[in-house]
Amino acid sequence: MSPRPTKVLVVDDEPAIRRFLRTSLTAQGYDVVEADTAAGALAEAAREKPDVIVLDLGLPDADGLEVVRKIRAERTTPIVVLSVRDDERGKVEALELGADDYVVKPFGMDELIARLKTALRHGLQAQGTTPIFEAGDLKVDLVHRHVWTRGEEVHLSPKEYDLLAELVRHAGKVLTHKHLLRAVWGPAYDDAQYLRVFMRQLRRKLESDPARPGLILTEPGVGYRLRAP
Repeated sequence: MSPRPTKVLVVDDEPAIRRFLRTSLTAQGYDVVEADTAAGALAEAAREKPDVIVLDLGLPDADGLEVVRKIRAERTTPIVVLSVRDDERGKVEALELGADDYVVKPFGMDELIARLKTALRHGLQAQGTTPIFEAGDLKVDLVHRHVWTRGEEVHLSPKEYDLLAELVRHAGKVLTHKHLLRAVWGPAYDDAQYLRVFMRQLRRKLESDPARPGLILTEPGVGYRLRAP
């Protein structure tokens, strides 16, 4: 018996976008279900139990952020948000509420498919982090707190390691400035500049070219993402 296809719930109030996503995702082997309102999204999420949700924030009956909040209160289904380019606040709020990633409209299908695969992989990782993480030249032993790059061990300060470990545990997912500051330094810290200083230090030790990082990626105005394996 062949495994069932990955089920994607597409939530968007624009028929043309839903049609484009349905056609493109179906051609890639995904099973697609649709909703065009917040109420419909919640109903389909409960009934169909999709493997991943693609969610537009601009819905006619409610803010898409409320959909993220309600879904996260009940299940861990990965959520990839569709966002307009200038909706920086919406991106940050969605990620803080538990969305796994966002794709900016207009978008290409190759990008969306890659983000869906990463979100699905992250959902599996969240169920039990692998003790040894490897991505490109980076290798991290989360049990013994050892880090290697290009085959050589790298010595990190305790905070540098904690910052890297948080990125590793959520590899492929965008982590907001607020999330990283709270996870590594505690709720009293809210200065993104403080985080940037440590991120520069970490990149100098891990990236082959810190000026053009290919491992720890910046999401402008939002946060950072560690490249997934």
